[in-house]
Parts: sequence; C-alpha cells; structure tokens
Amino acid sequence: MRIAATNLALFLAFCSPAAAAQPQNILVIYSFGRFLPVNIAIDQGLRAAIQSPTAEPVIVFDEFLDVPRFAGEKYLDSLAAFIREKYREQQPAVIVAVGEKALDFVVDRRAALFPQAPVVHLAVYRTRAGSRPLPADVVGSWVAFDYDRTIDQALRWHPQVRRLLIVIGTRTPDRRYDDDLKAAAQRFAGRLAIEILEGLPNAELSKRLRELGDDVVVLTNGFYLDEDEPRGSPRESARRMAAATRAPVYGPYETWLGNGIVGGYMTDIAAVTGTAGKAISQLLAGAAPATLSFPAIAATRLNVDWRQLRRFGIAAEAIPYDAVVHFGDRSVLEEYRPAVIATALVMALQAGLILLLMYERRARRRAESAIQNQRAQLAHAARLAVAGELTGAIAHEINQPLAAILSNAEAAELMLESGPGRLDELRAILADIRRDDLRASEVIRRLRALLARQAGPPLPFELNEAVRDAVSMLGSEARRRETPLDFRPAETDIVLSGDKVQLQQVVINLLLNAMDAVADLPPGERRIILEARRIGKEAEIVVRDNGHGISPEALGLLFDSFYTTKAQGMGLGLSIARTLVEAHGGCISAESHPRKGARFLVRLPLGDKNSGEACEAPDPR
Repeated sequence: MRIAATNLALFLAFCSPAAAAQPQNILVIYSFGRFLPVNIAIDQGLRAAIQSPTAEPVIVFDEFLDVPRFAGEKYLDSLAAFIREKYREQQPAVIVAVGEKALDFVVDRRAALFPQAPVVHLAVYRTRAGSRPLPADVVGSWVAFDYDRTIDQALRWHPQVRRLLIVIGTRTPDRRYDDDLKAAAQRFAGRLAIEILEGLPNAELSKRLRELGDDVVVLTNGFYLDEDEPRGSPRESARRMAAATRAPVYGPYETWLGNGIVGGYMTDIAAVTGTAGKAISQLLAGAAPATLSFPAIAATRLNVDWRQLRRFGIAAEAIPYDAVVHFGDRSVLEEYRPAVIATALVMALQAGLILLLMYERRARRRAESAIQNQRAQLAHAARLAVAGELTGAIAHEINQPLAAILSNAEAAELMLESGPGRLDELRAILADIRRDDLRASEVIRRLRALLARQAGPPLPFELNEAVRDAVSMLGSEARRRETPLDFRPAETDIVLSGDKVQLQQVVINLLLNAMDAVADLPPGERRIILEARRIGKEAEIVVRDNGHGISPEALGLLFDSFYTTKAQGMGLGLSIARTLVEAHGGCISAESHPRKGARFLVRLPLGDKNSGEACEAPDPR
C-alpha cells in the first residue's frame, strides 16, 4: 500500500500544471465587435505571425469592446475590472490593442489591468499619434488611408470621369477619416467637380446614387446604418451603395472587396499583422519595447476586384504589376508580369546562348572533320612514303614467286614435250605454281591495304594477326638490311575495334625506325623484338631495339611534328603514329636506356575506344 501511495503521488506530481511547460499568454483587445471582417482578418494574420521563442506554447485570448454599440466610462471601467479578474490566473505577457478605442482603453486603465505587460498597437489612425504621448512600452505602427492615390488610379481607369462624389454618413467610424477624405478630394478640384453627400437618409442616398451616370466616381469611408452590426457595418453600407449605382465605387478597406466596390489603396493587413507578430515574438523572447522597430506608417497596397474591373471595361494591361487582384482569373502574365518578363528575357538569352553554342559546336565539328580528313590524308601520304621506301623489298617479294612460277612453267613444258607418263610430277609442279601465285597475291593484297586512301569503318580485328601481317610485309626489307625481327605474339587472341590498316601502319613505322636505330651495329648484333600482349583491360604492343638509344633532349620532342633525328627524315612518322593511336583511344610512349637501346610502348583499350584508361607513363616492365 505504501508503494502504491508513493507511485500515485509521483504520478500526480508529474501531471500537475507546474510540471508542464508554462504557456505564454497574449491578450488581444479589439475596438469593435467580434464579427467585423477586419477583426477576423487581423486575428488570422496575428495567429499566423506570432512565433514562440521557446518550447512553451503561446495562447492568444481575444476581448472585444464592441463600440459603438456600447460606450461610456462606466461601461469601460466595469469591462476593465472584468478582464482583470478573468485573466488573474493567466496574466498576459503582451497586450495587443487593435484600433484607437482599444488603445485608449488599455493606456487609460493599465493600472487596473496588467501594467507589467508591454503593449503593441495596430490599426490605429495616424492622428492618434499626436493627441497625447504614449508610454515607452507601448509601441506599434500608425495607419493612414491613401485617398490621393486611390483617386488618381480611378481617374486613370475611368478617363471619362468629370465628377468625384464623396459619400459620408451620420454614424461614421471616425470623423477624422471623413475630414481627410474631404481634404484629399479638394486637391483634385482643378480636375474634377467635387460633390459631397453627407448625412442623407438611406432611401434618399440610394435614390441619388441610382441617378448617377458614367461620368462619376464614388469614394466613401462607409458608415453605420440604422440596423445593428454586422449588417449595419460600414462594409454593408459600401455594398448597398455599389448595388444602387452604375458608377464605380472605391473605398479604403480590403475587407470590402467582393461587395461591389472596384478597390483602392488599402492598408496591407498581412504586412501590418506580420510586423506586429514579429514584434510580439521578440517581446516574448525578452526584447525591450524600446529596441523594436516599426514603420512610421503601415504600408498600403492597391487591391482590386477583378470582376468589377471587367464590369467597367478595365483591361488587364492597365493593372499595376504590384496590385493585389481578388476574385480574378488573370493569366500568369497578368499576375506575375515582372517575373514573367524577367523569365522570358532569361529564356531568350539562354536560347541565344544555346544557338550560339550549337553554331560553335557545328563549326567545331566541321573543323574536327577537316582535321580528321587532313589527318587521314597525311597518314595516307605517310603510307605511300613507306611503300616507296619498301619498293625494292616489295619488288623482291613479288619477283620471288613470279620467278618460281616461270621456272615451274618451263619445267612443265619440257615434261610435256618428253612424252606422257609423268602426271605425278606435273601435279607437283602445278601445286608449286598455285602456292607461289597465292604468295604473290598475298603480297599484293597487303600492299593494296597499306596504300588504301580511305580509312575503313571501326571493325573488330585480332591483334596478333594484324601485327603478323605487318611483320610479313617487312620481311624482305628486314632480310635486305640483315636485321632479324623477333615477333612474340600474345598467348591468347586479343580482339580490338578500329582500323586494322592504321594500326599496321603504326607497327611498320616503329619497326622501320628500329631498323634505322640498329643500322650502325654489326649484322650479327642487331636485334629487334616485337611483342603483343594483354594487360588487364588493355592491349600492348612493344617494340624494343638494342641500338644507341635516344638522348634525353630528344625524348621529350620525339612525337612532335617535324622533329627528327635523321638526316633525311621529315619528322612526321612518330607524330602520325601518335595521332593514329590516340584516334583509337590509346596512347604511345617511348623510353631509352643507355647502351640498351630504345623501347616504344603502344597501349590500346579492348573493345570500345572510350573504355581505356589514360596513358601517363610507360609500363616499367
């Protein structure tokens, strides 16, 4: 039982209000009734803008003075006492006064309310600022109605207008609003005839409004009708006026939109509540009221009803880009004109840049194609030069089988003349003739492939076979120079993709250079080794000789065009070889060892020429 009692005590302590996060309370006091549209809009804006600086929740409470239906000092005193008692246990951290009546109520009765709570005011007309000074912890922005810009905009949209009609009721929200409205109207007296309808009964006012023509603009602050709120509100008076006349009606309140008025420059409720919400959040975080900054006058913005604009024939192009359009179906261009124009300009610039890049790409491709054509022509010229250099060897290669054929043919004639009975010998002679013919044909085939002008399309070919053909083509030249060629093929087939003839041209060029490198050595000491092998995802061709090697100065320039160490050389062989190897996605390098000769390494990717790795240095093996 003791354990159960202890657990119960702990549970109650945990669930007690002291254990939970203490909320921060905001008390918002409105001048007018609960259902006034502007109060609803301000309530929504404040609740969205207030941010709790801590994990503690923020609770917003609302109270309404409900003027002008209720008034008098006795009423306000009793209401202050009621509010004090009502929030005794939930005292507000910040008080918000909405409207001048609420501000006066809070300032005059702070001692009876919550003197420790700072006050933020909003929706208070600017004339209140000079009536009497406020305490240091009462802060906020003032509001002012921008009648001048509203009238000026109306004249832009209705150029046929010659009269400005000001409508004022007997139960206005504030006489100062009407005085400012009259003063603004007089500033347009030189352009318009000014007429003021003040204090007319509802029936008489409706009759006068119905008689208006198309040359009039109506501007009003609204007024309270004889009925109770909300249908007796200034908003309802504006609705009735717009319904009674065919003239355009303008007003200063955003909440009137949708009731028949065209629009006007109105206090930006979202901006006002956003500024107030930010200030309240800062106060909750411990900021001093004197450190907060507010605009002197709350921002105004042109708000319009799209349906009324259409009703009066106002084109979408005539709407300022920063206007707020309500109830509209404006196009994206109309709604976001600056952004759309900026986007169109950016897209136009991008399109121009793309066209320029495409043109440059096409020009680059043409240049690359021209370079490739020139490269192919240069390679072909180099092959012709090699063929010219090998003329004697090639002629010897062809003459040998031709001489053998001639000799066999003469022997066959002699056998035929000697009589029948020697068919076996004739068959042997014919077999020799056929073999020698194929041998000569193979020499011519290789020569034609080497001298072909156009490079063929990339096709698969076997590396050992291609290199072996190149060695065979140089066989006679090697024998003439008394330089043996030691070809060591790869142990397995190596399939590459590319131009077989071009690769053979590279091998022939390297072998001829190697023959030149060992030409100064005695015939018995000359040695050239040619290897084909597979290393990982690459194929390698290695040409080694035991000549005098390459000087360090020449090694770095070896593959440059027109650089040569030969007295009769043009310096294009190795340059063309590098170009052909790189066209196959490979690379070529050279190294030299003192007294050991030179070593050339060609590395080629297997399959797709783009799959090979970059060549940086020769394999040290």
